[in-house]
Amino acid sequence: MQVVSNRVRAAARSFAPVERFYFQSRYAARRSEPGISDFTFGNPHEMPLAGLVEAVRHHAVPHNKDWFAYKTSEAEPQAFLADRLSQELALPFEPADLALTTGGFAAISVAVRLLLDVGDEAVFSLPGWFCYEPLLHAADAIPRKVTLRPGSFDLDLSAIEAAISPWTRLVIINTPHNPTGRIYSRDEIVALADLLDRASDRIGRRIFLLSDEPYRRIRFDGREFVNPAAVYPWTVITYSYGKVLLAPGQRLGYLALSPLMPRPERQALQDSLFAAQMALGWCFPNAVMQYAIPDLEGLSIDMHALSAKRTRMIEALARVGYEVLPPEGTFYLFCKSPGADPDRFWDALADRDVFVMPGRVMERPDYFRLSLTASDAMIDRSLPIFAEVADRMRKEPQPATCRIGQHRLTG
Repeated sequence: MQVVSNRVRAAARSFAPVERFYFQSRYAARRSEPGISDFTFGNPHEMPLAGLVEAVRHHAVPHNKDWFAYKTSEAEPQAFLADRLSQELALPFEPADLALTTGGFAAISVAVRLLLDVGDEAVFSLPGWFCYEPLLHAADAIPRKVTLRPGSFDLDLSAIEAAISPWTRLVIINTPHNPTGRIYSRDEIVALADLLDRASDRIGRRIFLLSDEPYRRIRFDGREFVNPAAVYPWTVITYSYGKVLLAPGQRLGYLALSPLMPRPERQALQDSLFAAQMALGWCFPNAVMQYAIPDLEGLSIDMHALSAKRTRMIEALARVGYEVLPPEGTFYLFCKSPGADPDRFWDALADRDVFVMPGRVMERPDYFRLSLTASDAMIDRSLPIFAEVADRMRKEPQPATCRIGQHRLTG
């Protein structure tokens, strides 16, 4: 007898590689041990930002009897964020355009439930964040996956256009992009907007764009960020504070509607935000995080230190023969695995207490991802090991057949 719903079973299948890695791999067994070099997830490996701790502590002290009462998207933080977002993106946001959520996960879930019906399709690109597909399955929507352009990892507009069908309702982009660090240019965004307008006319229904932007403020070398909401009016923005604050366990984010969206449709979405959030399980941020928003908005991960880590890691890895894609944003490096067997490479690093994110969880098994949130001590320990392992991979005879799934990575 099947007791689990089909939607959750589908979500579980798509999330299985990440679940196995997090709970059953060698990394799972050792991730809490001191002395390992952990480059896997974007977790903090040093003490939190002092301003974050102060803000949470300050706003945890109740001012009145209603301090910890039910909270929706509260008026004061909503108005504050509308003003700040208007300044940051040069768009006239209204408070009603913003739904405060428990992180980026909830913002995306709200957007998907708000816009998609059962059987509607959503297009997104690979390699990419491994949670889009299960979130879509959980909404009884159909994921349509395309690949980014080889080498450059730019949007493949032709592939996106070819994936659009009469049932397409949503296209998802992530900029700055996890895992590649690419920031999509103005020309790319404009071309995508033109494509979506043409495709919407062709299929006779409006295709929305979801711009997932949790790394929007983590950009290197003064890179410009072009917000799709300023180019394509039918855009919704999802954002998480967990990246810029390097505090993913403190769930805070928002969903924002483009203020350029035609008024009738924009009003209909505004009026439906509460119902979507309530029906999904009251996915509003808790009281303390909402009170703290004005204090948190100006805080950021140390970009100078992060940039220095980026430069150091790129130069050191390239010097010993790794192919590294220099990121324009995010806190990741996306690197080609040396040799012909990525699992053998991963295990060789793990044998020396260095753990990286295997590319297979992002459906690009020939690559691996490094998180620059690793501590300086982790980097110091790991760089000689990266060099030794790369040299060994190049010298070892490679197996004639693929052995994915037979290595200790997953067991």
